[in-house]
Amino acid sequence: MDEQSAATPHRPQPPRADQPTPGQDLAVAAESLFLANLLLVPVLSFAVLFWLWRKHADAPPLARNHLKQTCYVSLWGGLILAVFTAAFLALGGLQWAWTWVLVIMYFTCVHSTLVICGMFGLARAMAGKPFRFPLIGPKLET
Repeated sequence: MDEQSAATPHRPQPPRADQPTPGQDLAVAAESLFLANLLLVPVLSFAVLFWLWRKHADAPPLARNHLKQTCYVSLWGGLILAVFTAAFLALGGLQWAWTWVLVIMYFTCVHSTLVICGMFGLARAMAGKPFRFPLIGPKLET
């Protein structure tokens, strides 16, 4: 050891890249279930996601963040999709062709936006970082 290194104080090292952040596995599971809810098995995936959220209320902050975000956005996203689709159908009627154009365009745009945001959330969970869904995601805990 030379004189210069002996004179500098010891600094704590950041966590190594091969060590996961506490709660990272649960955060990745939450985001994966969110995407599965949108793309593969809607009701079953949401039921498991909601169960995980309720079961792990005392999880590490990263896991709590991703569980809360995905559950809230699943509920709000589903409500928004259902309400607006029903409103378009009620206002336009089933026989008017433009009703179906609006319903399909609206559903496709909102659904794909949720999928893309879910992929960003999954990437953030895999990086061990918190994520907030834009517009309808609850505020991050500080």
